[in-house]
Amino acid sequence: MAEKERLRIDKYLWAIRIFKTRTLATDACKAGRVKLNGQNVKPSYEVKVGEVYHVSKGIERKQVKVTGLLYNRADAKTVVGYYEDITPEQETYGFKSMFHAPALKRDRGTGRPTKKDRREIDDLLNDDEDANQG
Repeated sequence: MAEKERLRIDKYLWAIRIFKTRTLATDACKAGRVKLNGQNVKPSYEVKVGEVYHVSKGIERKQVKVTGLLYNRADAKTVVGYYEDITPEQETYGFKSMFHAPALKRDRGTGRPTKKDRREIDDLLNDDEDANQG
């Protein structure tokens, strides 16, 4: 039963649904995208309750605190009890705001935009970009 008390970080990240496959979790560890106290973590590193891991997944950054050990992948409702997402709100909202850009829609059947329409669309987009940068 001593074997059951050990849990690899790659298996843990897969079990709590941070990564879709265990291979992706392993590759992230090898590439240095999983850190503990600023140090890269190898895929075979043993997880301990109370540790905080910094996980980079694409443009998304998460800070995950281990609250329990989960050995097999489970449904999303069950998984919530085994970790705590302590990512600062600034990072969370910064990531989400990238996907909430205004969508320009044209009425169906109006055809291609005229030069005037195109200039108006470009002006709208440029004004929006200027507002985000300033």
